[in-house]
Amino acid sequence: MEMETENGKTNTVEEGRTNYGFVPEDNIEVQVASADNKKSKKDGSALLYSVEDTPAWYTCLVLGLQHYLIAVGALIGLPLLLAPNLCIADDDNGDVARAFLISSLFFNSGICTLLQTTVGVRLPIMQGGTFSFLPPTLAILALPHNQCPDPLPSEFRNSSVTLYNDTDGSIVDGNELWMRRMREVQGAIAVASVLQIVLGLTGAIGFLLRFIGPLTIAPAVALIGLDLFSAAYFNASVQWGIAMFTAFVMILCSQYLKNIKVPIPTFSRAKKCHITRTPLFKMFPVLFALITAWILCLIFTETNVFPTDPNHPNYRARTDVRSNVISNAPWFRFPYPGQWGLPRVTVAGVVGMFAGVVAGFVESIGDYYACARLSGAPNPPSHAINRGILVEGFGCVLAGVIGTGTATTSFSENIGAIGITRVGSRRVLQVAGGLFVILGMLSKFGSIFVAIPDPVIGGLFCVMFGMIAAVGISNLQYVDLNSPRNLFIIGFSLFMGLTVPEWMKANRGVINTGVLEVDQILSVLLETAMLVGGLLALVLDNTIPGTEKERGIVSWRRAQIGDVTEDEETLNKRIEECYDLPFPTNCCRFSKYVPFLPEFGREEKYDKKDEGGSSQF
Repeated sequence: MEMETENGKTNTVEEGRTNYGFVPEDNIEVQVASADNKKSKKDGSALLYSVEDTPAWYTCLVLGLQHYLIAVGALIGLPLLLAPNLCIADDDNGDVARAFLISSLFFNSGICTLLQTTVGVRLPIMQGGTFSFLPPTLAILALPHNQCPDPLPSEFRNSSVTLYNDTDGSIVDGNELWMRRMREVQGAIAVASVLQIVLGLTGAIGFLLRFIGPLTIAPAVALIGLDLFSAAYFNASVQWGIAMFTAFVMILCSQYLKNIKVPIPTFSRAKKCHITRTPLFKMFPVLFALITAWILCLIFTETNVFPTDPNHPNYRARTDVRSNVISNAPWFRFPYPGQWGLPRVTVAGVVGMFAGVVAGFVESIGDYYACARLSGAPNPPSHAINRGILVEGFGCVLAGVIGTGTATTSFSENIGAIGITRVGSRRVLQVAGGLFVILGMLSKFGSIFVAIPDPVIGGLFCVMFGMIAAVGISNLQYVDLNSPRNLFIIGFSLFMGLTVPEWMKANRGVINTGVLEVDQILSVLLETAMLVGGLLALVLDNTIPGTEKERGIVSWRRAQIGDVTEDEETLNKRIEECYDLPFPTNCCRFSKYVPFLPEFGREEKYDKKDEGGSSQF
């Protein structure tokens, strides 16, 4: 296979061999792919570009756009899901607010991706909004003082805008109504995310992970998806036919057509015009489902198959319900810290958000190892992991002060795309991050996604939330499922994680200790399913007697760390090339004591069995 590098010279890639960058000499065979992926000799999955490689600029642009499109499908769902709970009205002003939230999330995701790939863990990882923070956010918005009030009569104060008598007694317009609630969410995310920064700065994440195993992760992550079923059926119930059609197309593309490669005309200087085959259905199932269902809704809207009466249940399946948002949204808007006002910090909100923080960084650490294996890099050393968590924590704080409604974490979907495209270059992800920054400042672009009909969103939610639950359950592959101890922990934590929050939602105000702050803290904690189930699993797994093998700790560590197949000198050199920062860090003799700098522990003899900082487990 021939490939063109950015200097216009052609190198030949001999699939099935292993190397981690282009050899500088001309007209020689270039070996790509990692030593960790020796199985590629059998399946032909050698990398086209590894972490340190820089494709030609136009190749970077196309591949970066591809990663951008993969992430967009998951990003747009978060603001649309939060909008009703934030009391964003279903009118023109509310639609513009949704567009601003989507644009802010795009902008923040781009900034965080650029930081993570440049000075963070330095792997080709996309950063984006996370569902881990969603359960505590919804619990905060469910508190009595955040309930959505009914609008006041239109003749009230002879105002031309809709006014509300908010729960604090103030008369506000629709914008201030949702911004006040957003400021409380912002403060909780920003302050709670400082925990990640502290863990990255001190390297204490290794100590914390000693107590967190697959038996804790499985119910905590699974409950994120299971607890969101109400949001899925709320949107899908607008028109179940469209919702199920959306889910059907997504399932068809991602499961049944995933191995079909579509011929696409391409051009390169080496091969000129030629045909390449790409698994488009596997790469873009969300976009295919979104576009086809949207077109179907457009046809039914133009032919008036869907009712024109706004009071009809199926009315919101029409494509013209929010069409004004595209014309009302400004072309350019720069998302900035404090754009919705000064964030408000509450103890209840911060304590509840800690659950999302822990789930986020544990998920990210697993993604670091997976990304390293797929992108042809050695397993990340401890300083790279600490730096990745540090940068991710900064990104979460930035998301809080900007006001995206959620925090950021690594995107597993984009990591999976590396395995499909065989392109693991960090330059490609930096281009994708730049696209997010640019398009995040173009509000018109974000407003397009606001016009998506509700049942289309509902169909996407049905599949996506189910996948989140399944990802959590998949962690049980490491534990002994024949152990009565493990079965009890799994079943009890899952059941209580669903039961307690539902009881709290059905009996609001039942907690009355006489101290408002304590009532709010307990309400947020007990209404957050992932916190209830995850905390129960954590306590039980660490107190009920059981061996590490029975608990799945041994298999989990082995899967995270992988096998070391290179000699010590070669391995250390590749680790330095891949994970060292792009600027000197050894100017101070104290650098070796800073947990997130490359010099940390470098003087000690490298133990190949503990590659990637495995001692932290």
